[in-house]
Amino acid sequence: MTNPTVNPKVPLSYGASTYTAHSPAKSTTASRSRIAVIDVLRGLVMLIMLFDHVRETIYLHMQVSDPMDVGATEPAMFFMRVAAHFCAPMFVFLTGLSAWLYANPPSGVPRSATGFLVKRGLLLVVLEWTLVTFAWSGQFPPSTIYLQVIWVIGLAMIVLALLHRQPRWLLAAIGLTIVFGHNLLASLSFDPGSLGYYLWTLLLHRGYLVADGVIKIKVTYPLLPWIGVILLGYVAGPLYAQTVAAARRKRLLVGIGVGCLALLGLLRGFNIYGETLPWVHGEDFVHTLMSWLNFTKYPPSLSFLLLTLGTGFVLLAWFESIDNWFTRVCATFGGAPMFYYLLHLYVLLILQHLLVAVFGANHGVRFGVDHYWIVWPTAFALMPLLYFPCRAFARFKRVSTQKWVRYF
Repeated sequence: MTNPTVNPKVPLSYGASTYTAHSPAKSTTASRSRIAVIDVLRGLVMLIMLFDHVRETIYLHMQVSDPMDVGATEPAMFFMRVAAHFCAPMFVFLTGLSAWLYANPPSGVPRSATGFLVKRGLLLVVLEWTLVTFAWSGQFPPSTIYLQVIWVIGLAMIVLALLHRQPRWLLAAIGLTIVFGHNLLASLSFDPGSLGYYLWTLLLHRGYLVADGVIKIKVTYPLLPWIGVILLGYVAGPLYAQTVAAARRKRLLVGIGVGCLALLGLLRGFNIYGETLPWVHGEDFVHTLMSWLNFTKYPPSLSFLLLTLGTGFVLLAWFESIDNWFTRVCATFGGAPMFYYLLHLYVLLILQHLLVAVFGANHGVRFGVDHYWIVWPTAFALMPLLYFPCRAFARFKRVSTQKWVRYF
């Protein structure tokens, strides 16, 4: 996202940079680190996401359920999938956090975030329905439109636009109530075809909005839990105010993160609340751990969010003290998230077509590898291919005065 705290002429967006924007001369290294860490963490989860999307490109014939089938999923794929769980929660949380940074620039004069949230939210919804859907399906028109993470981030931004002027305590109360309470609504259902069914499909139970016809529409990411996450991200924004000492911010982040993980240990350890599927002892330690970590993603359960957000808070604190080649690479990717997201999807689409052209389709109309381990070197090989365009785009964005660049 573009960093409004360092360049008021470039408004914040989901796809712009907080790391590479020019800082005023009076900015300190600590101040830059305070903002740069957002891009670092976002870039890290985007690289992790690449492994999961490569799997969906060349290993799609080995489907994974939600929650996963521990007995039928090989451990390497299971734990990589768990790592990929961190992507969506951190995207949404950091979107809320960055919105607060936009609304509270270093000048000390607050500004409304309504316009930028609505415009960028609508753009993300349109991108999901068009460029993202085509990148996943390779078909035009597609047989099914899957409303996934970009769509839900866009809608969550629009909801935040409507709510962000409310008192911070109220936003925190709403966000916490949603995150901690939505599991209580899991058993609530409505008759297919009723208004309640369509609303509930949008909000909490993934399923088809349109199940018949030329183009089907399926909600993969129900909205309600993500509203809670983006609100909590916005509420956390004051931690990144210039007046907050780095040491205090890091202590709070670590404390909140460890608290989330400790609560997860208690609730999950005794199968109390937060996940519909209880964990069980497996045939060995690895499968027991897999059962323990087997959380529901669609929609994200409380256990899922405690794990991902809790770990994310600790990483935010940790990365603020680190500046090396790895964090700079992550920041480059994280500084152009929408550009990277579209680029990597189309690179993977081209890769699948090239593999079919060279080796033929061995799994229906697709090409797939026989072993999961091949996903790893493939993803690593793609990283340089994606890095240099992202770096070039970041440099272009810093000097460009064209308005469309702000959105990527």
